[in-house]
Amino acid sequence: MKKASVTVPASTANLGAGFDCLALALGLRNTVELYETKQGLEIDVEGEGAERVATDTTNLTYRAAQAVFEKTGYRPPGLRLHAVNGIPVGSGLGSSSAAIVGGLAAANALVGGRLSRQELLRLAMEIEGHPDNVAAAIFGGLTLVSASGEELLVKSLPVPPLKVVIALPDLRLSTAQARAALPQHVPLEDAVFNIGHAVFTVQALTAGDFELLRRAMNDRLHQPYRKRLIPGYDAVAAEARKAGAVAVALSGAGPSLVAFAPERHGEIADAMKAAFEAHSLPCRTFILPVDRQGVQVSVVSL
Repeated sequence: MKKASVTVPASTANLGAGFDCLALALGLRNTVELYETKQGLEIDVEGEGAERVATDTTNLTYRAAQAVFEKTGYRPPGLRLHAVNGIPVGSGLGSSSAAIVGGLAAANALVGGRLSRQELLRLAMEIEGHPDNVAAAIFGGLTLVSASGEELLVKSLPVPPLKVVIALPDLRLSTAQARAALPQHVPLEDAVFNIGHAVFTVQALTAGDFELLRRAMNDRLHQPYRKRLIPGYDAVAAEARKAGAVAVALSGAGPSLVAFAPERHGEIADAMKAAFEAHSLPCRTFILPVDRQGVQVSVVSL
């Protein structure tokens, strides 16, 4: 019998103009422990959002593990899954992606690592429905990903040490809601704008060029539509910039916002929290480093 222990980072996706193709792994982690047992299934969850996470066969981490077992033809006699969530659920910080990657990586460890990270990414995309957060969770760093049909391009780029500020308002906003807010068609001018700004966002982050990031991290494809779902969005972004942020963006589908700055992270966090609370939304803030490792796995024999 074996036990796999896995930690998976949070992620902030889109980064302004890079809709569904850019994500940055962050230093906030979920832990998944998956044990082989003699029979049955036992799932327990603690930490962030534990009361909202299923503990039966609909559990997302368990479903991901089963996808690996099915693909490799492995049938464990029984399983125990223990999850400790450090990533807030439904926050725009890739909690569902971390749950999926945790299950995939843990199950893959139990079958002897038969699947490559690229294969795990394909499975993760099938479950999650989009590739950006799962790619960052697997590979770490600044992740570029493009998926269309059978084509899959992914690249993880190193970035200089930096910290971001996350402001998470007490607001339920599902990815489905956020995607429903988007138009089916956009003007060609807006698409071209985003292509250019996504390219320069990558350059700014990899070079640690905050002045370029100030100009590059703008978007016309999703934020103008999604920010309407978040009371106080414009005020929070404005207060973050006043406090020293060079760029502010919606983190994934929201409701959290991410702010980039070379310094004054505490002041920026306080300003964002106060601005949300001025709009009657309690808010938590996090100051997080970039995670460069991605998913980490260890296996022990019981």
